[in-house]
Amino acid sequence: MPYTKPYYIPFFENYGFKDYFKQFTFGIPTTWSKLVDMSQAVKDRARRIYENPDYSFRTIDKKQLPAAAEQFRHIYNAAWGGHSGVKEMSAGQAQLLMQKLKPVIDEKIIYFAYYQGEPVAFFVCLPELNQVFKHVNGKLDLIGKLKFLWHMLLKTNKKAFGVVFGVAPEHQGKGVEAAIALRMPHEADHNPNFQYTELEMNWVGDFNPIMVRFVSQLGSKIVKTHITYRKLFDETKPFKRCPVIGRKK
Repeated sequence: MPYTKPYYIPFFENYGFKDYFKQFTFGIPTTWSKLVDMSQAVKDRARRIYENPDYSFRTIDKKQLPAAAEQFRHIYNAAWGGHSGVKEMSAGQAQLLMQKLKPVIDEKIIYFAYYQGEPVAFFVCLPELNQVFKHVNGKLDLIGKLKFLWHMLLKTNKKAFGVVFGVAPEHQGKGVEAAIALRMPHEADHNPNFQYTELEMNWVGDFNPIMVRFVSQLGSKIVKTHITYRKLFDETKPFKRCPVIGRKK
C-alpha cells in the first residue's frame, strides 16, 4: 500500500492510464465509547449472532497454526475463490502463509467464527509494524534491532490493521460480518490492558459497494485511497472499469 505524491497522478493519467478501481482504507477506533457513528442496525445484527448458541468466536493459538491455516483456507476458498482473478488457495500455500506471518502474529487480534463447530468466517488483523519501524530510522543493525525489540516489549504500537476478512457464502447477510468485525471492540472493552486503540481496515474496493457500505456503517472513516490504474494497448477499444460485485450483468 504505497504512498504516492499527488503530482504523480497526472503523469499516469496524461499517459493514458485510467481508474480501473479505487481501494479504500478505513480507520476506526477500537473502543465502544468512541464508535459514536456506528449504525444501530449493525449493533442489532451482531447482538443476534452473539445470542445464537450455534455461533462461537475464538482467537488463534500459535501452537496450533497448522489447524488455523487449514480453517483459513477453507473459508477463503468459499468466500473468495469464485471471484474474478482470485485463485483458490492450496493447503501448502495456506501453511506457508501462516508460517510467514508467525513472527508478527498477535493471537489476540485474529478472529475466527464457527457455526456448530465448523469455521465460517475470519478477520485477520496484525500489528501495524510501521509504528515500530519508524523508531529505527530504516536501519535494522544491532541498535535498530534492539530498538525494535524494546518497542515491541513495551507495546508502544497502538495501531492494528485488518489484512483480510471473509465469510462463507451461506452465512453472509445474517449478521456474522458485523459480529466478527466487532470482536476487537468487544475485546478492548473487556480487557483494560488491550494494546490497540486504532484499527485500519485494508482495503475495500469500490467494486464491492456492499462491503463499502457495511464498513462505513461500523462508524469508520476513509483514511487512505489507492487507485489501481489500467491502460489499454489498443486505445480504439472501450475502457471498462472493474465489474461491480453483486450487480447483475
